[in-house]
Amino acid sequence: MTSGDVTTQHPGDTPGGQVQQWSPARNPTRRPMLRTALTIGVSASVFLVCLLVLLGILGQRLTTQTLVTSVLMAIIPLFVIVPTFLWLDRYEAEPVRYIVFAFLWGALVAVVGAFFLNTFGLKLLVEARWTDPLETGAVYLAPITEETLKGLGILLIYLLRRREFDGIIDGIVYAGLIGAGFAFSENILYLGQAYDEYGSEGLTSTFLVRGLMGPFGHPLFTSLTGIGIGIAVTARRPAVRAVAVLGGWACAMLLHGLWNLSALAGMDGFFEAYVTYQVPLFLAFVGFLFWLRRREGRLIGRYLSPYADAGWLTHAEVTMLSHLRLRRAARAWARQNGGRPAKRSMDAFQDSASDLALLRSRLVHGTAEVGASEREMVLLEAITAHRRDFIGSPVT
Repeated sequence: MTSGDVTTQHPGDTPGGQVQQWSPARNPTRRPMLRTALTIGVSASVFLVCLLVLLGILGQRLTTQTLVTSVLMAIIPLFVIVPTFLWLDRYEAEPVRYIVFAFLWGALVAVVGAFFLNTFGLKLLVEARWTDPLETGAVYLAPITEETLKGLGILLIYLLRRREFDGIIDGIVYAGLIGAGFAFSENILYLGQAYDEYGSEGLTSTFLVRGLMGPFGHPLFTSLTGIGIGIAVTARRPAVRAVAVLGGWACAMLLHGLWNLSALAGMDGFFEAYVTYQVPLFLAFVGFLFWLRRREGRLIGRYLSPYADAGWLTHAEVTMLSHLRLRRAARAWARQNGGRPAKRSMDAFQDSASDLALLRSRLVHGTAEVGASEREMVLLEAITAHRRDFIGSPVT
């Protein structure tokens, strides 16, 4: 199969010319189940240990009443942040287990790791009699440790699900959720300390800055690392991949450091920086998210069109699959005419088609994983089966 053709007769052909045999039969051994159990067990153990450590850290600094109040207030920004990044992921929704993993990585592993590294680094600065160690730690040390730990979460997700990590949008979604989790746990501590030291006034002002003015701070910082990893996923040259990852990471640390520097400049300096570059930067980021989502729709249409030419889909279906409004209408139509089973089949049809388009993009650009042609045929057969379930003929 070449990058310009669609597989129709030889699903096992790879771009390199080697033939790989694919069988729909399941693995008869217990190894897949054991690998899954091991992965879940290790992840759950790490999260549990970090949770206990985090509770110990918070318990030493906050009373139970303060802790509960801080948690409730720290949850509020999540009702805006999390839906925003899930909204971005409408064409090809990420698996729930990885979404949960991303949030927990930020809320537990990255936060606990950053706490100990920042504390240790600050101790070294104090012992070295560094001039203004608190400012140095906030502007230089914290951005390095925090963005590195959060970025490692994105990298780990990519290694766990390399076959489905498609590019920039996936990188931003996981980065945003990791950043949201990190901000959630960090806000609990800052809100609680503000309440204990300054009462309700301190709690309100801290929530105003961290919960209302800067809720997208950590998600935005880490999204730059996610963009870098997303670019690397779609790049062919190792040098480009390295530059993309390191560049995104460096930009995340720089932006994080600038935010912390403005916070140390007093209220006047903070508001000046907030209006001058932070708000415009955030608005540019939001515009970039809209552009990315529209771009993904156009890419789906472009890379599904060859399958319509080959007879696997109709061009009307391709049009529907590349527009969210038409996707919603198709799901509503399926539910109205065939009930929940037809709706589930339509959902699976759309999800499989999105996966197929993004897989096709990787094949065309020469960045597809081993066995991509096998998965291409699996997705084509799934699309055919799901269409048969909800209509028995192509959507018009």
